[in-house]
Amino acid sequence: MHAVGNEEKMTEESLTTSHLSVVMTTTEDDATGENGMTSSFSFDSEFIFELAIVLMGIVGVAGNALVLYALVASKQHKKHLFIVNQNALDLFSSFFSILVHALMLFNLRLSGVLGYWLCTLVLSEYLVWCGTNGSIINLAIITVDRYLKVVYPIWSRKYLRAWVIYCAMSLTWVLSIVYCTATVFVTSAIEDGRCFAHVVFIDDWYGIAVGIWHILSFYFIIIAIFVFCYGKILVAVRRQASVMAVHGGPGSSTAQAQSNQMQSGVIKTMILVSAFYTIAWFPLNFYYILMLFVPQLSFNGAVWHMAMFVGFLYTSTNPFIYAAKFDDVRKTLVALIPCKKFFHSAATDAPRTVYVSGQRRY
Repeated sequence: MHAVGNEEKMTEESLTTSHLSVVMTTTEDDATGENGMTSSFSFDSEFIFELAIVLMGIVGVAGNALVLYALVASKQHKKHLFIVNQNALDLFSSFFSILVHALMLFNLRLSGVLGYWLCTLVLSEYLVWCGTNGSIINLAIITVDRYLKVVYPIWSRKYLRAWVIYCAMSLTWVLSIVYCTATVFVTSAIEDGRCFAHVVFIDDWYGIAVGIWHILSFYFIIIAIFVFCYGKILVAVRRQASVMAVHGGPGSSTAQAQSNQMQSGVIKTMILVSAFYTIAWFPLNFYYILMLFVPQLSFNGAVWHMAMFVGFLYTSTNPFIYAAKFDDVRKTLVALIPCKKFFHSAATDAPRTVYVSGQRRY
């Protein structure tokens, strides 16, 4: 959650800011020198960060859009509905990252009703986090789905119908929108033309509670789900492999073996995605924890920008994991490369020399 602008004086009638809100905004001393001029280092670092996020968002939009196209073109989208939803959420987040951080480059002065809504819905990164948090929830649902299909295959075939899957996909969007709406509207305000997003709290305890809830819900609980489910999955897969080795014979089903291989590939891909998530979002969540105890830390600065950059790197590069791990997706994307088509066509159309009975024919 990114705070926009510098902290100015707030009147007694204004909402009070908590310990957490203070550390989530940049103090006036951080942004200005003794003569009140804007620090060139602060400006340059802010500009570079916003520009980097815009460029990363472009990569995320292109990557997620290509993977979605490949899933549909290869007719794999109906087999991997949750992964389609994952890419759709990441595409949504990446698109609004471009819009929001491009606007931040202009350092807009806000006022009136239009300024309030622009601050709350756009500059607060509300739409970005709707997609990002939904992606995190969806990743947890994918993990649980794989766990049920591997550990409880009979139960999952009986109860995990199409309508259940579509409801779960819809739930990722609904829960994320409800959570972001509940937090952004009560923690954002405009002061002196600046947008203060996710930093204005009615009391200290409320700000700390929101911070702790976010860290627990979108990091530690998600990691606990990864560890539990994939741990159980690996144990179940190993047990199934040993049973097949003992009881399997020449008459073993080839189709079953292929199905198990495909399922194993999906599991490996999702374990890689989960591990990437854990690593990429660690700096940001660790910084959140530090801000709960160190008032001097803020939502502006080199460390914060690096943590945000690594976190958004996950959203932008995630689709390339799917492209590399899913054979059908990879083949579809490779077929889109123009130079590959050219060389393939040239190789096909080139004259071939054939030797038959000591004679050379073309």
